[in-house]
Amino acid sequence: MNRTVYTLLYTLALPLMFLRLCWRSFKDTRYRQRWSERLAYYPTSRFANNKPNIVFHVVSVGEFHAAIPLIRACMMQNPDWMVTVTTMTVTGSARVREVFADSVQHCYLPYDTPSAVKRFLKALQPRVLVLMETELWPNLIHYAHRQDCRLLLLNARLSEQSFRRYQKHAALSRSMLENLDTVAAQFKKDADRFERLGLSPHKLEVAGTMKFDQAADAEQLKAGQAFRQDLARPVLVAGSTREGEEIKVLSAFKQVQEQIPELLLVLVPRHPERIGEVSRLLREQEMTFVLRSSRQMPRAKTQVLLGDSMGEMPFYYACADVVFVGGSLVATGGQNIIEPALLGRPVVYGPSSYNFESVTELLKSAGGLQQVADEAELAQVVLQLLQNTQSRMSMVAAAQQVVAQEAGASQRQLALIQQAMHSDQ
Repeated sequence: MNRTVYTLLYTLALPLMFLRLCWRSFKDTRYRQRWSERLAYYPTSRFANNKPNIVFHVVSVGEFHAAIPLIRACMMQNPDWMVTVTTMTVTGSARVREVFADSVQHCYLPYDTPSAVKRFLKALQPRVLVLMETELWPNLIHYAHRQDCRLLLLNARLSEQSFRRYQKHAALSRSMLENLDTVAAQFKKDADRFERLGLSPHKLEVAGTMKFDQAADAEQLKAGQAFRQDLARPVLVAGSTREGEEIKVLSAFKQVQEQIPELLLVLVPRHPERIGEVSRLLREQEMTFVLRSSRQMPRAKTQVLLGDSMGEMPFYYACADVVFVGGSLVATGGQNIIEPALLGRPVVYGPSSYNFESVTELLKSAGGLQQVADEAELAQVVLQLLQNTQSRMSMVAAAQQVVAQEAGASQRQLALIQQAMHSDQ
C-alpha cells in the first residue's frame, strides 16, 4: 500500500469515524463536541503565531502523563516558544486542560486526510512536531516534512504485533520513517524493529521510557494513604481493566475473599464511559459496591469501590496493598505497570503484556513483578502476597531498584528536542 491508496481508504472510512464518535457520545456527551477540530477547522484567531511553535501529540491520558515532565522542561528552557499539545481522546483533552490550563495551546489532532492536515499545519505553523510512542500518521508526517517541520518520534515503542502490521504495508511504513528526523526508542527491541522496517540507524537512539520519570501527585498520594489507613482493611486495586476482564478479576477476588473476607476490591476501568456497564456487572454478581464519585467511605460489608473518577490513579494505587494492572488478562497488551511500581506497590500482571514487553521483562527478572496465567493464578498470587508482608516488601524493593536504574529518559529526549528546536539558529 502507498500513501495514495491509504488516503483513499482513510477518506472513505471518515463517515464511520464520525459515526463512532456519535455512538461513544451516548456514554460520554463530550464526544459530540468540537467536531470541527477533527477536520482542523478553527476560528481565525484561535492560535497565536507570534512565537515559534512546538507541537506535542500525546494521543490520550497515558501518553500525556508520561510526557508531562518533558513538556514542562521544554517550556522552562524555551520561554520564547509556544507549546501546543494535541490529543485524540476526550479524556486526554480534559487532562491537558487540568494540568496546563492556558499555559499551552490545545486542540484535537485532526483526522489524517490531506485537507485536514494541511489546515492544521497552516493554522499552527509548527517548527517542531513531537509524536509520542507509535503515533505514525502518513499524511501528517508527509505534509509536515514538506513544510520543513522537524519530526521527532519520542518514547517510541514497537511491539512485535505492531511491527507485523506495519511490515504488511512496507512501502508506506518506509516512506513515513524516511521523513522522520529522529526516533528515540524505549528499548533495544523497539529500535531493532524500527530498523527492520527501514529506519536509518543514524536517526535512531535507544533512550529508555519516560514513564520511569513520572512524578505522582503528592496530594493524591497523601489522600490515598490516609484513605487506606481509615479503611483499616486490606485492599486489592485492579487498575485500568478492560472489557471482558472485570468478570475475571471478580472471580479471583471472590476466591481470595474466602480466605480474607474483609478484603476490599478497588476496581478502576480503563475507560470511564464503561462505568455503567461495570456497575451492571457488579449487580449481576450480587456484589455490594460504592462509587468513588459518591465520596462515601466503604462500609465493613462493602466489597467493591468502583473507581469512576478521572486522573486519580495515584490515589487508587496509593491505597493498595497489592495492585493488579489490567489489560493483561485479556488480549489487549496490558496497561502501565510502571505507575504502581513507582509508588512502591507490589504489582501483579496477566499474560498479555506486549505493550510493555521490555518493562515486564525488566521488572519480572528483578523480582519486582509477578505475572500470572489466568484468574485462578491471580487469586493464588494475590492471596500469597496479602498473607506475606515480607514478599510484598521484597517485590517493592526490587521494583524500586529497576526504577532508579531506568530513570532519566526524559532528560535524554529533552536534549533531542533542544537540538531540533535550535538546529536552524
